[in-house]
Amino acid sequence: MASRAKATIFDIAREAGVSKSTVSLVLQGSGLIRPETAVKVRKAIEDVGYVYNRGAANLRKAHSNVIGMVINDLTNPFFAELAVGMERVFQSAGIVPFIANTAENPVRQEEVLKSLMEQGVAGLIVSPARGTTPGAFRRLEIAGLPIAFAMRRLPESRIPVIAPDNHRGAYLATSHLVGKGHRRLAFFGGSSDLVVYHERLGGFREACDTLGIDARDALIIEGETNRKGGMACLETSLAMTEPPTAALCFNDAVAFGVMLALRKRGLEPGADFAVVGFDDVVEAEHYMPPLTSVAVDSAGLGERAAHVMIKMIQSRTTRAEDHIGAVNLVVRESCGPDRRTRKRPAAAGTAT
Repeated sequence: MASRAKATIFDIAREAGVSKSTVSLVLQGSGLIRPETAVKVRKAIEDVGYVYNRGAANLRKAHSNVIGMVINDLTNPFFAELAVGMERVFQSAGIVPFIANTAENPVRQEEVLKSLMEQGVAGLIVSPARGTTPGAFRRLEIAGLPIAFAMRRLPESRIPVIAPDNHRGAYLATSHLVGKGHRRLAFFGGSSDLVVYHERLGGFREACDTLGIDARDALIIEGETNRKGGMACLETSLAMTEPPTAALCFNDAVAFGVMLALRKRGLEPGADFAVVGFDDVVEAEHYMPPLTSVAVDSAGLGERAAHVMIKMIQSRTTRAEDHIGAVNLVVRESCGPDRRTRKRPAAAGTAT
């Protein structure tokens, strides 16, 4: 009927017994409204036959209800889990998440950011690609767009960061390996152009120094942050005159690559060479052998990033406090038995 087609927000407010502003917030998908109130308003919308013109509403607002999630590598299970956590919060708040994968390519990242800006997104959560320059987000900051970094920060950037305590995680993992009797260790994967690399490497080095490992026995082997990189790091280390007997890997993907390379050499992860990952992705628990890893609660970090972004948008600000999440070491079977209680040949002796 014509009268239903011309229903207004005032009609909804009257029907639901709430204010006009409350109806507007429900239509915008705001998380500020109590669930029971939102349900009552949505029922009133159906009852009066109101049709929400989202395009016209966006013209009236300073932003849309779309938030961009720009991820550096969605093929890495960790970042996929991180994105799922963000998406869960956004969907419950009535916000449309737009996910883009930059594949660690800063040029692609720039194209994605430009496109999202043109679409009028309300905000951006970004895990910067390798090689991103500190000024890459300056134009967006000047425009007043809320931006938050997930997992990775940029040097000298004031953009808020949601990340785990990388230094402590690496310290815990390295201490575990030394406690298992390993005296020649390696840090596998990552590169010096990543801030997170320096944070994790710093924890590794501090643990080695604190626990009496000579600097010459704390090896650093840079590499890609994926399975291929892990395989290459393992091969490089075993080619040394005195190979390490254990490694802390930059992330779980690198650790999986290390274990694959060990098996190709006829060596057993844990029994012949201890491996620790970082991130504790879902696959870590089900790998063979199950991977010891630093748990960072990837989905939880994603949820936190989403909540930070929603608060920034609602507060009309581009500032927020950094959030450094707690970590813990999940011990499984990839580190094997204590080396001090066995008389098994070292990896160097079996790697021919």
